[in-house]
Amino acid sequence: MPNLWYKNAIVYCVDVEKFMDASGDGTGDFAGLADRLDHLERLGVTCIWLNPFFPSPNRDNGYDITDYYGVDPRYGTLGDFVEFMHAARDRGMRVIIDLVVNHTSTDHPWFQAARSDENSPFRDWYVWSKEKPENAHEGMVFPGVQDSIWSYDRTAKAWYLHRFYDHQADLNTANPAVREEILKIMGFWLALGVSGFRLDAVPFLIDTKGMKLEPGSFDPYSLLTEMHDFMAWRRAGAVLLAEANIPYSDAPAYFDGGDRMNMIFDFMLNQHLFLSLARGTAAPLRHTLQNRPRPDGLGQWANFLRNHDELDLGRLSIAEREEAFAALGPDASMQIYERGLRRRLAPMLEGDMSRLKLAYSLLFALPGTPVLWYGEEIGMGENLALPEREAVRTPMQWADEPNAGFSRAATANLIQPILADGDFGYQNVNVAQQVREPGSLLRSITRLVQTRRSTPEIGWGEWELVDVGRDDVLALSYSWRGARVVTVHNFSPEPVSFPLEIDGIDRFEPLLADHDAQSAILRGETLDMAGFGFCWLRCDGPRK
Repeated sequence: MPNLWYKNAIVYCVDVEKFMDASGDGTGDFAGLADRLDHLERLGVTCIWLNPFFPSPNRDNGYDITDYYGVDPRYGTLGDFVEFMHAARDRGMRVIIDLVVNHTSTDHPWFQAARSDENSPFRDWYVWSKEKPENAHEGMVFPGVQDSIWSYDRTAKAWYLHRFYDHQADLNTANPAVREEILKIMGFWLALGVSGFRLDAVPFLIDTKGMKLEPGSFDPYSLLTEMHDFMAWRRAGAVLLAEANIPYSDAPAYFDGGDRMNMIFDFMLNQHLFLSLARGTAAPLRHTLQNRPRPDGLGQWANFLRNHDELDLGRLSIAEREEAFAALGPDASMQIYERGLRRRLAPMLEGDMSRLKLAYSLLFALPGTPVLWYGEEIGMGENLALPEREAVRTPMQWADEPNAGFSRAATANLIQPILADGDFGYQNVNVAQQVREPGSLLRSITRLVQTRRSTPEIGWGEWELVDVGRDDVLALSYSWRGARVVTVHNFSPEPVSFPLEIDGIDRFEPLLADHDAQSAILRGETLDMAGFGFCWLRCDGPRK
């Protein structure tokens, strides 16, 4: 039986340079992260996902890599990474890392060799064109910031493909030498103890755009199979988590029964969840769940609210997107790339604790594996004065003290300004304060994590939607090994009451609620819920 630990994991995403600075130079580092693992242990995190920490010019938050086999000196040494891994393992936490192999920095030695000599063995590691392609302005990832996906290199006397920024040249993943190198990179980090990889930009990784291939000569998905097979042989229980903003119709090819991707971030569900929050009705989320493919075999969806990028709403209709913008980010400065929002969740919901707790209860109650972005557990805000996606990447707010307890460096030397003003400034939102407050968001999310970890039915079980006759309520039932759990969420600001009836269930015992629910509910009795209320119920009684 394979180790399916990820089915019931709590994943926490960390940007090392923004989390904790131990050296005092203004930049977060591995020593600082190791020092704050106690916070993640108290929260209940079982898996840490690290954003890129490799040597990089850092023009795109580390996603522009110049060396896949090292640690950027700003974050420490390879030895510091190993010490962090040891500390995480001591606390029972797994670690997965970003694998960014769709592109490299143009400063990478591979690209420098490729551009300098047409006969270099590295020339074919990238995608080139002697003439400017006719579709050079199609398919931009960052519209409004990018104006082309092809750039001319004077030294190479040719155009190179870059689906992202022009300083990130796309690798030619149809080249066997490139594929072999990708496996070698994976093997290196697996040998240092990581439990898998969050695979960046998977649709572009397997895209053959610009490659000179004979029709039918190359199956792009074969790379994903190779990566999975290699990883499975090198480290039992390791996983691939795909960043793939894809329609549901493409999901079976990515999962392939878990023989390619073990997990895929569910962007479709994420976008319709926010539409439901904007409208105050569960209908869009319920409809999306009804159409969501159920992964075969070892596959699992990964659920999230916010992450290190923008909130991409590109799969909503134009009218739906405008509706979400109006409710969650009406100012133009809050919007980005003609499709998304560059905001954190707490300010999007105007700091409303009832709505925030509802949203996080949903995150842990939806079928799949929950993923948290650092700072979400305390409701951090964004800094719209920063460019593009940097708005949601401000340093962690640990305490009401200089530099929010992130660093003892001079404020001018910080990697990013601390969020200091307004309701979400570090004086009002920080870990130390919320640890002491019984009703804080941190305390609430910790309780949600504890309940989710003790409710394996959600991660492992079969699920179904429960019809309670109301559009504003989402009810889900999970069954696993004879046990059953029901979660109920009210998207409306108004209180609701309705009978709870599920065939074969006589009694519902409260597990968790937005209030101190003590009494059980018998089948057919009325369930009363506050506005934006939620409850988790364990079922008892005869079953089918």
